[in-house]
Amino acid sequence: MNETSPGADANERAHAPLTGAVFWIAIFFSSYQLWMAAFHPLSSQVIRAIHVGFVLLMIYAIHQPMDGRSALWRGIGWGMGLSGFAFGVYQWVFEADLTQRSGELTTFDWVVGVVTVALVFDAARRAMGWGLPLICGVFLLYGMFGEHLPGALAHRGFGLDQIVSTLGFGTEGIYGTPTYVSSTYIFLFILFGSFLEQAGMIRLFTDFALGTVGHTRGGPAKVSVISSGLMGTISGSGVANVVTTGQFTIPLMKRFGYSPAFAGGVEATASMGGQIMPPVMGAVAFIMAETINVPYIEIVKAALIPAILYFVTAFWMVHLEAGNKGLIGMAKEDCPNPWTAVRERWYLLLPLAGLVGLLFSGYTPLFSGTVGLGLTAILIFGAAVISGVKRTPLRALAWVLLGFACAGFFQFGVGAFFVIIALLIALSFIRRTGADARRLAVIALMDGARHALPVAIACALVGVIIGMINLTGVAAELGGYIIAVGENSLFLALLLTMLTCLVLGMGIPTIPNYIITSSLAAPVLLQLGVPLIVSHMFVFYFGIMADLTPPVALAAFAAAPIAGASGLKISMQALRVAIAGFIVPFMAVYSPALMLQSGDWLDTSWIVFKALVAIAMWGVGAIGFLVTRLNPVERVVAIGSASLLVVALPLTDELGLGLIAAFIAWHLWRSRVR
Repeated sequence: MNETSPGADANERAHAPLTGAVFWIAIFFSSYQLWMAAFHPLSSQVIRAIHVGFVLLMIYAIHQPMDGRSALWRGIGWGMGLSGFAFGVYQWVFEADLTQRSGELTTFDWVVGVVTVALVFDAARRAMGWGLPLICGVFLLYGMFGEHLPGALAHRGFGLDQIVSTLGFGTEGIYGTPTYVSSTYIFLFILFGSFLEQAGMIRLFTDFALGTVGHTRGGPAKVSVISSGLMGTISGSGVANVVTTGQFTIPLMKRFGYSPAFAGGVEATASMGGQIMPPVMGAVAFIMAETINVPYIEIVKAALIPAILYFVTAFWMVHLEAGNKGLIGMAKEDCPNPWTAVRERWYLLLPLAGLVGLLFSGYTPLFSGTVGLGLTAILIFGAAVISGVKRTPLRALAWVLLGFACAGFFQFGVGAFFVIIALLIALSFIRRTGADARRLAVIALMDGARHALPVAIACALVGVIIGMINLTGVAAELGGYIIAVGENSLFLALLLTMLTCLVLGMGIPTIPNYIITSSLAAPVLLQLGVPLIVSHMFVFYFGIMADLTPPVALAAFAAAPIAGASGLKISMQALRVAIAGFIVPFMAVYSPALMLQSGDWLDTSWIVFKALVAIAMWGVGAIGFLVTRLNPVERVVAIGSASLLVVALPLTDELGLGLIAAFIAWHLWRSRVR
């Protein structure tokens, strides 16, 4: 008899098709979020509370016993989920009373506050495992009993009513900034990605990547880098990318000669890179913008160059590995025409282009995401309605008329999109077409709600940490120790911060990891002279790298069953491929022009040039191949000379570039002699 682990059971529950009542809850959840994003009819506090209520209800409805061992336990689960939802509605019904008696809890307020916090802890455990609840539990215990600790860690002590009021009500605890971002930006962009995915965006990206690089040396691995990177721009979920695009790219890489571990490592690296690739960036960009109070577009600008460098690194590493192993690409005739793929699904690029255009024009992410999602739905239903029209001029006219109808948005706002979508759905019924489009939209609504659950419950639970940090002031004490180290060595302070992010990230997803480390470590780096955005990007990047770093490496273990290799072996290969992810943040600290935080375009061009040269040499040294295979001495010289370009000391750039030039000349001469 085969046995499965609890983690496998949880994963199966999380990805099983939703049916019955759970299906309708998911549809109502997505519809509620769309209505709030479009019209914002309720106060921010109520929107957050009902958002958390829906999340609790769905998690308890989905994470039920799968073996039918107890109807009682399933009933208890439903009761807990309905209670969580009811307590969210409680904050709406009694909003005025709760505001008037802020900080003074009635008996029922106590029940609502305590039970809601307990449900958030338990729901997070069911959806994500024990890692994050245990970390948050430590902070909660510190808030309750920290006055008894010795030395500087002791705080003045707080009553239980203060803790319950902070965590269960107001905007400092589970309804804090992370939940605000989850209930607005994050859910909207997850839903946007879900609609594009259902409409065929994955196939468009994969066919385009296959057609452009599939026939080159090591083409299948390059396809993985490009398709996962492109998919990451809309999904922002590394592990989700692994289990979607990886189903195609990993077997393809193995078939053309890459080892299972390397194939899994490439896919894990490329998929995690989606979290640092604008415009979505794993939803952390939205939280970062709210946390440090800077425009979202500034976050995108700072992230763009490092993200490109990350994918250039992955692309270069698989190119070198292919040369080292003598691997070839696919036959040219077996690769699809990339422009045919674009011509057939070009309309899917319009919402993405509109989204990026609006963001770079200064519109808010909430507004831009709403417009992008509305355009996606209109294109899907519009294509379904027009599909039966045979004559090209009539089809063109229909698209032009639809475009003019969408222009009504400028006069009537997003309500125009709802009217157009309703009319298109009605036309699809009248013309007896578009059944697939309607089914696609329903599935997208369902999947969007389900995919948002881990992020949403994590955002709610880390509110416990933020609430306790703000209440007790512990961040200042912990930061003092790192500052003391940083006064003597900034590099050691950065190293300690990196290790903190990697350790925390081993058990929790990127978003809560960023929220925790940005509360603890980022202010410390700021005090040491690191620019604001760079300090937050530093902790964010290493939170992502935690998903590739042994022994946990969530992305690597997600790739393991597809690749047929152990997660540990895959994570070791991922570290080789993703080396820039560990180096670029340090370069940005010493040269903020890399993130457009200082200097002019000449400064930025110079640091980008240095980064590209350093990346090239790190890859050569790590893989052991350039034109031919390198001997051990050459590998050491390649890595050492590249490292000199990172060290911000006098003459290190000149020395590093000189060594690199000498190394390349020597290697080319030696390869010709052979």
